[in-house]
Amino acid sequence: MSINMKGGQPYAGGYGMPTPFGVIYSTNITPDPDSGIGRWSEAAFMRAMHEGVSRDGSHLYPAFPYDHFTKVADEDVRALYAFLMTREPVSAPAQRNTLPFPFNIRVLQAGWKLLFMDQGRYRPVAGKSEAWNRGAYLAEGLSHCAACHTPRNVLGAEKAADDSYAGAMIEGWFAPALTAANTTPLPWTQDELFTYLRSGATALHGVAAGKMSDVVHDLGRLPDADIQAIAVYFADLNGSSALKTGSDEALAKALATSALGSRLEPDAGAVLYWAACGSCHYKSATTPLSVRPELALNSALTAATPDTFIHIVMAGIGLEEGIPNVLMPAFSQALNDGAGLLCDPPWQHFLPVPVWTTDAPK
Repeated sequence: MSINMKGGQPYAGGYGMPTPFGVIYSTNITPDPDSGIGRWSEAAFMRAMHEGVSRDGSHLYPAFPYDHFTKVADEDVRALYAFLMTREPVSAPAQRNTLPFPFNIRVLQAGWKLLFMDQGRYRPVAGKSEAWNRGAYLAEGLSHCAACHTPRNVLGAEKAADDSYAGAMIEGWFAPALTAANTTPLPWTQDELFTYLRSGATALHGVAAGKMSDVVHDLGRLPDADIQAIAVYFADLNGSSALKTGSDEALAKALATSALGSRLEPDAGAVLYWAACGSCHYKSATTPLSVRPELALNSALTAATPDTFIHIVMAGIGLEEGIPNVLMPAFSQALNDGAGLLCDPPWQHFLPVPVWTTDAPK
């Protein structure tokens, strides 16, 4: 039940979600009476959100994250139902999932729920602030942050307890840990988290790309208070709210590496870096800039796996991702798997538009 297929009508479904068990397609949640939820009652909608059961009584697949939506308050589910029922109806029959036997047997989801689903609304945690509890409610419920940032077991359920928010692979990208296990040189403080979730970039950590860029755009509809609440929650979860020292030293150490390789030492990696990356990422300033990310601080380069870094290098970052109207070109046509240049540096193909620009091309 995700929003829509790429290029399709809003809320009309058809978005394919690859899983280890096959592709599951989101369904039409416009009020179309035949292919959508036009005949769904509010009670049926609430049961789907809280219990993962469709209007016809069949079990929904947890690609629709009802294991998180079960935490959403009844009044918020009613508000969602009212909103969806006022959208433009779209006729868009459901696409066929590609799950093989036995994963295509929906009744087996009942057992999955018994094993892995804790049903019930979010309850505020005593001793935590109102902002913390608001952030926890949003992150654990509607935003379902753990769905990407928590590793999963062989049955596709999030690993619990110590593995919560420990980082995970999602559709070929690495969603980093949101706990103290995060490997970035500088902590994700409340201010850094707020800036990143609000604007899509932070000078101390990098730019939102891939799936996270979509998340930031969706969060853009929330008021600052809600974004701040999520930041409060995760800053407490990762321990940064208790840190007092060390950041200045780590920042200075990272910035000191910016010129490494600039003398074109006889090192193939350094030569390639300066041919493809150095003109944009090198700077002599003592303050990092979000539009010229300092790679020694970048989350993609300090992650446990290189997958996100490879995605960004090969696919680039478009004008609609990360910082609006700031782009990084794709290198898929310029670099091979052996890290060799196949053609002229790709920025030449963007001239006279500079690689990093604050003005969208006309």
